Amino acid sequence: MRSRLLVPLTLAAVVAAGTSGCSSSAEPARPGVLSVGLGEPGTLLPADVTDPSGRLVTGALWTPLADYDPASGKVTPRAAESITSTDRATWTVRLRPGKFHDGTPVTAQSYVDTWKAISGHHWASSPVLTKSLRAKEITAVDANQLRIVLDRPSNQVPAWLSAPGLVPLPASVLKSRDWNGFARHPIGNGPLRLEGDWQSGSGGKLVRVAADPGQAKEIELRVGNPAEQYDEVKEGKLDVATSVPGDRHEAMHADFADRHAMWALPRAGYLVFSAEATRFADPAVRHAFALGTDRAALESGPLAHQADAAKGLLPPAVAPGERFGSCRPCTFDGPAAKSLLDQAGFTGDAAVYYDSFDGTWPQALAEGLSKSLGISVTAQRKATGGKPTGPSALEVKAVSPSPADLLHTLADAAGYTDAGFAADLNSAETTASPEEAAQLFRVAENQALRDLPAIPLWTAHGHAVWSARVHDAVTTPFAGIDLTRLRD
Repeated sequence: MRSRLLVPLTLAAVVAAGTSGCSSSAEPARPGVLSVGLGEPGTLLPADVTDPSGRLVTGALWTPLADYDPASGKVTPRAAESITSTDRATWTVRLRPGKFHDGTPVTAQSYVDTWKAISGHHWASSPVLTKSLRAKEITAVDANQLRIVLDRPSNQVPAWLSAPGLVPLPASVLKSRDWNGFARHPIGNGPLRLEGDWQSGSGGKLVRVAADPGQAKEIELRVGNPAEQYDEVKEGKLDVATSVPGDRHEAMHADFADRHAMWALPRAGYLVFSAEATRFADPAVRHAFALGTDRAALESGPLAHQADAAKGLLPPAVAPGERFGSCRPCTFDGPAAKSLLDQAGFTGDAAVYYDSFDGTWPQALAEGLSKSLGISVTAQRKATGGKPTGPSALEVKAVSPSPADLLHTLADAAGYTDAGFAADLNSAETTASPEEAAQLFRVAENQALRDLPAIPLWTAHGHAVWSARVHDAVTTPFAGIDLTRLRD
């Protein structure tokens, strides 16, 4: 996104990974007050958040227009009272009465002005506003009613509106454009507010806006090291740890029995074949690389039990409903991979390119492919502005739960232009029936799995553990532990 809204949160001080923000001794539990451990958020600007800790906090401070359940594909209005359309090209969003934490009202204009700030007035140019939606007009009909006009019909608007980056910002920050100041003290429309400023390396306190006898009235957020926070929950010094390091993964089940959770995150890894990688144009070669990938070794090795082996092109956090059938290219079969590569007449060395993130798992991926395929495969960092001649390791962090967005992203990354895939994807986005849409998204996904412009490798998941005094620890893909529902 081109807007200044994406200026990262400036950290006044960054603590080393091994430093914990928690007290070294257990404190007496206070009724209605819970302590939650997390990592340092990259930012607290909702439109810019991609890390789990940032989404944990912003998910408590803001109420989205809707919630999306990837298991069922069901959308439930939240800040919206209703999201309706008669032709799927013009949509009406009616808002429930709401206020920001500073007491000012949340209106339809709040959303219009916020989205203008995000997109620079070019609605379809912003990743948060999504490539697939292509909104050409977003207006406030009145204080409680939004109108969204698309350049073509799409059934994805309700899922799109549940994106955590599309929450409103108060008029004061939109006028001042003091994004760094706002990131230190964000003002949302959710049931919890931040008391005081966010303290880098330490954390902050969330306070419930309206009294609710059934929920925690205060939540102390403590930035620290995941391993130390895990142990502090065991010792009664911390109520919830929202991350579990790999070396505690197996112990978690015994240490916390029914007091732990794992949930799908909107993040996944792929091996993408761009148009420049002409040596890999034969689908048989790409299938050989898919079958030659030991995903379990990646999961237990460099990914440190923070991910699962992919079972399809769409990760569970954005998949439209339940998955049926198996994904043959997602299985590891070294002998079949080598035989297929030989049959395709592929010779010579190969490289896996990566960019802008830790190259540990691409290195391990390349080493594993060398062993299974019987050729030399290396991992190389992309040169700035260079065009790779081999497949690229790609990490996708979904900004929306819409499956259309992720499929468009992968197709664009690979330069994939298959007419059947495009037609199926268009049908999935424009059909009136949610059930039919889910089926058609699967059809488009299956077509891409046959052609393999992108090989699915892994999908990320989150972990949390909590003490016996904590109840209602519910998780969602985009927000993790729902802090607004915790109670003691």
